[in-house]
Amino acid sequence: MAGSHRRRHAGSGASARTTRTRIAVIVGVGAAVVGAAGFGAYSLLEDDEAEAGGNTLSAQASSDPVKTGPPGPREASRAAAEFLTAWAGGQTETAAGLTDDRKAALAGLTSYRKDAGVERVKLTPGPADGTKVPFSVDAQVTFEDTVKPWAYTSALEVVRDEKTGDVEVAWDPSLIHPKLSEGERLRTGSREAPPIRALDRTGAELDPEKYPSLAPVIADLRERYGAKAGGKAGVKVWTESAAKKKNEKDDKDDDKAAAPETLLVLSKAKPGTLTTTLDADVQETAEAAVAKQGGAALVALKPSTGEILAVANQTGSGGFNTALQGTLPPGSTMKVVTASMLMDKGLAAPGEPHPCPRYKAYGGWQFENVGDNSFTIQGGTFAESFTASCNTAFISMAEKLENDDLTKQARDVFGIGLNWQTGVTTFDGAVPVQSGVEMALSLIGQGGVRMNPLTMASVSATAKAGVFKQPHLVPQSFDGRQFATAPKSMKTSTAQELRELMEATASYGTAAGAMSGLTGQVGAKTGSAEMGGQEETDAWFTAYRGDLAAAATVPNIGHGGEFAGPLVRDVLAAHGG
Repeated sequence: MAGSHRRRHAGSGASARTTRTRIAVIVGVGAAVVGAAGFGAYSLLEDDEAEAGGNTLSAQASSDPVKTGPPGPREASRAAAEFLTAWAGGQTETAAGLTDDRKAALAGLTSYRKDAGVERVKLTPGPADGTKVPFSVDAQVTFEDTVKPWAYTSALEVVRDEKTGDVEVAWDPSLIHPKLSEGERLRTGSREAPPIRALDRTGAELDPEKYPSLAPVIADLRERYGAKAGGKAGVKVWTESAAKKKNEKDDKDDDKAAAPETLLVLSKAKPGTLTTTLDADVQETAEAAVAKQGGAALVALKPSTGEILAVANQTGSGGFNTALQGTLPPGSTMKVVTASMLMDKGLAAPGEPHPCPRYKAYGGWQFENVGDNSFTIQGGTFAESFTASCNTAFISMAEKLENDDLTKQARDVFGIGLNWQTGVTTFDGAVPVQSGVEMALSLIGQGGVRMNPLTMASVSATAKAGVFKQPHLVPQSFDGRQFATAPKSMKTSTAQELRELMEATASYGTAAGAMSGLTGQVGAKTGSAEMGGQEETDAWFTAYRGDLAAAATVPNIGHGGEFAGPLVRDVLAAHGG
């Protein structure tokens, strides 16, 4: 019978599990106070037969008809009291058995204790309003050594099973907490890494509100170094998609679910402090520079040490970090690497004759100097071809090279692709081994070559210093990580000649317009990279002045000297020399 069925649930649950905390549940006027430890007895002033319609919790004999219709207030109060007492006393299976969906209820109530960290709970029902019963919750939430009380109100509804006539609680996640929806659970813990207070090299705070380009950089630093920098994450209770529990790394579940909502703060987060290699003054100049061109990205660093001084993206905190993570063909700025390779191999020298025809056939393709490069240098030198950025002068060398020559030069001398340990997420370039037309294209920064302002700033820095210094934003001394080192260096004569070529380009070549008027040791190289589907080329520019190197790119706009060059000049003019 239904009534005895309810009492058997209660009795078996009580004997199967001993609770550590005494829980009081007030059933309402005329009801007994029920403790979790003594769970099972009720005393009502009036008999269930007095309910409207004469319905009772169960038939008195097997021959009695199955009761129908909604439960009355006293039935609702009793069913609610049984359920809440079992839940409060930790009798999870018993409580789940008193609902119309035992499986879902068991999962939800188990998660309440396990995932939300509720160790104690007192549930006090209010008077039934028809089939609905409101109740108050006084809980204690514990996470590691943090404990905090948690009080809120909720409500449940009581229904009658049509087949048996039994009265039971209608299961819904919202009865655990009103903010819970189907497919969600409560979680207690640290949802985010400890916050971090990022400082520049002089101790000035790098506020992402002031330097919006640094927002993704500081977020990355928080994930990597928040705890190591002395920070402590805040502890919260929040709602979360239950699907995430099956695979904590599956972000697709979070995309489909409602955004997490914080319900209780147990302890506030404490930020750690991390001193970076960035320079607030250089960063401010870089931010202002990239703001002049849509989609622009720029990186500045020190050739002598590899320390990154500025990272700027025109898209700010809401866009992709092209400056550090972009994977784009760099166009003719790659000729800095190619030129060093040709000179190291004895295939070119600044003052020696070098072909610059208008057309050059290789690998079944006819290459041509077009646009600003629609020229021929008759009887010219390699220096003239470099400063004028003659594409065919470099393509004509393809037939004298092995397929992996440029790959080796980029990796072994310039450190490209050596898995840089910068302290943040970066792409350190790619110069794959290619053949035929693709190999020829890679000599002028097309084909499969992929770079970003960080890698191209490093190329200029290596040219200036004569040796590769791995770029980094977090000092090596902070965590002792291993920096990448290039296995080889350029020949001393090559390094000197490469600087001469870049300085000539800045003085009277394709970079002269942007670099005009800058004093000191100044070298540069322009680039324009063709991208499929774009009306214009991507503009590229890389340069150095004294112990400062910088590179920038601006998408779908035109020539590098005209559009990316002025951005780099702004930084070099203010901080180089």
